[in-house]
Amino acid sequence: MILTDERWQELLHTRATDPGAIRQAYATRKRRAKLLSDHETLFLVAADQGAGEDPLAMADRRELLERLLVALANPAVDGVLGTPDIVEELLLLGALHDKVVFGSMNPGADEEIDDRFTGYDAPTLVDCGLDGGRMLLRLVGTDPGTALQACADAVTELAAYGLVAMIEPLPCKRSGGRLVPQEDPASLARAVTVASGLGTTSAHTWLKLPPTSPAAVLGATTLPVVVLSGLPSGNPAADLDSWGRPLWHAVVRGLVVDRTLLFSPGGNVRAAVEAAAKVLEAAK
Repeated sequence: MILTDERWQELLHTRATDPGAIRQAYATRKRRAKLLSDHETLFLVAADQGAGEDPLAMADRRELLERLLVALANPAVDGVLGTPDIVEELLLLGALHDKVVFGSMNPGADEEIDDRFTGYDAPTLVDCGLDGGRMLLRLVGTDPGTALQACADAVTELAAYGLVAMIEPLPCKRSGGRLVPQEDPASLARAVTVASGLGTTSAHTWLKLPPTSPAAVLGATTLPVVVLSGLPSGNPAADLDSWGRPLWHAVVRGLVVDRTLLFSPGGNVRAAVEAAAKVLEAAK
């Protein structure tokens, strides 16, 4: 699916003249019958955060959408995780039929502890016919500003609707006025334990964990887990030996690829997505 000049201009025209087209696109999206693939895995593309060290890498919206369209065209990709604006643009482009769609509830800012909920909420996710909500949970010691209560409430509300609550627990510490992620096993295991217990039920809770998560961390929960990918090297065997290793764990159900893959060196999104799909297939 190519974003031609004609399709791009049509998208801009719709944005300016027909806001009701978005609700229509939500209502007419063809939903697939089940969350997991036939292999009982979940392969998502995330487009709800910035692009790492290059602050402009995701600034060109047309280029970002083109890369997302390429990724979603791969049949191994089950769906997308994004903020409302990106999800709605992909809907208007007809790219989300028969795909799983997770809405970002609190995208988060680099220096923000409370991770305020500024995106989708549970009733809207239901109304829009999406499959679940993703939330970021930074844990900074005993800091009272953490979003524990907001995340717990979101988990409870999503579960009441039968939607997946995908929590990304991120243990951090303050260093030089900045929040620095902690990826040591003890910090990650504690974060997994805290996130797993949020809300009045964990029946619909999933966890999104870093690729560095060792067995000791993954063994801290029975909840389904998706792991973030690293940067594909072009060598699936080498990738399995590095960021692909957690995919072999029994609780891991899938993979989420983000900016590191969409904007990988060389710019070949198609090849990068194919490499990631092979890593997941080999592990499962």
